[in-house]
Amino acid sequence: MWFLGLGLVVLVLKVQDIGPVALWPWWGVLLPFGLAAVWWAWADYSGYTKRKAVEKENVRKQARIDRQRDALGLAPKRRK
Repeated sequence: MWFLGLGLVVLVLKVQDIGPVALWPWWGVLLPFGLAAVWWAWADYSGYTKRKAVEKENVRKQARIDRQRDALGLAPKRRK
């Protein structure tokens, strides 16, 4: 996501002719977009995206269980 944000900022600077970015070649301005595409392809291929989604889901699940235990007056389980 950082590559996409950087690409948008650099693209706006290039189009508006602001600063030293105005003198950069177009391939240098568009490079962050290519890097973002490579990152997303790698993340999907390697399972990184799915792994992060499962971790987030597990954290939400544990928080829900802890809230329910607290509402029942039970002490939350301690993790080792």
